[in-house]
Amino acid sequence: MSSLKDRMALLESDLKADPPRISVYHDLPFAILRHNPTDEWELRQDTKLLATRLEAIGKIVHMIPMSELLWGALAKVSQQDEDEGFEAVVALEKERGYLEAQRQVTTYLSNKVWVPLWDFLADRLAGINPENSVVFLTRVAAMSPGIFQVSLLLDKLHGKTKVPTILCYPGSIEGTTGLRFMELKDRDALGNYRVKIYG
Repeated sequence: MSSLKDRMALLESDLKADPPRISVYHDLPFAILRHNPTDEWELRQDTKLLATRLEAIGKIVHMIPMSELLWGALAKVSQQDEDEGFEAVVALEKERGYLEAQRQVTTYLSNKVWVPLWDFLADRLAGINPENSVVFLTRVAAMSPGIFQVSLLLDKLHGKTKVPTILCYPGSIEGTTGLRFMELKDRDALGNYRVKIYG
């Protein structure tokens, strides 16, 4: 298994190529940059440095923290229905515990009735020019332990954007495509054969 710096160097080379080599499909312009959860601070620093190098060749780099998407989606749920959203989750946790509250947040982020995370992100990406931009989805650990199944996000975005997007995935890799979110032992390692993994 290569080091984080080696994976970042390969990703950088692929992002600087013309056209970028991060994906095979034009309507699936995504890749996963896997890192060990304990390397989060190193990843943040290295990603900022990579952004600077990409900007030096004319790319526009957008850092979108998943934590920001999470809170933004919950705020939108609250706008849709005053009895739902963040306050409802807090009340549910007090009444029934963390797991019930987590399940409710998962419903908010996965159900068309509320604010599916992939649609929320697609709306955010809609204002970004795919020709010269790169998006890094950072702080993905905000979705742990089970708030949202991150492995679904890129699949659900299929066909919704052409902006090259890199998901900074905290977890372990098994084989060439099996990813275990946050290295949680009770999770199956899920694979994705259509998205390039820098793992």
